[in-house]
Amino acid sequence: METAAADAAARVRVRFALNGSPVDVWAAPHETLLAVLRDTLGATEVKYGCGEGVCGTCTVLLDGAPINACLLLAVQAAGRAVTTVKGLGAEGRLHPLQGAFVAHEAAQCGFCTPGMLLVAHAFLADHPRPTRDEIRSAIAGNLCRCTGYTRIVDAIEACAGSGTDARGEPA
Repeated sequence: METAAADAAARVRVRFALNGSPVDVWAAPHETLLAVLRDTLGATEVKYGCGEGVCGTCTVLLDGAPINACLLLAVQAAGRAVTTVKGLGAEGRLHPLQGAFVAHEAAQCGFCTPGMLLVAHAFLADHPRPTRDEIRSAIAGNLCRCTGYTRIVDAIEACAGSGTDARGEPA
């Protein structure tokens, strides 16, 4: 009982933007961003994989850069912008990268897909015309046990050559 009271007293207020909307949560100093996103905010599109930063399943964008949410403390997100896969599309439409994943059947079970999409999105923002080898290198930190990666690389390559940038704007 005493430990629960101490944990509640140690919580700190964390404010950040989630998919463009401000959020205000209370988190324990040791609580990960992944735990806050899933357990406190209900953002279950962010998946728990290994909990060690190895699989990439929990990838989110922090100020536009991909990070493993299982390794970042929630308090480190204060004042920053966090984007999950739900933040990619606009006005109920799929982002072009999401559309390319559908068109190329780049997702099977879908467990790795949110993290894979976010890594690809950030990569294409900086590399609008990558080679297949560059794409493979960019997604190397995201494990997929279903697809064999070929269709994922195909989808990213197709989006890169689609004439739109990573935001879906004309390139």
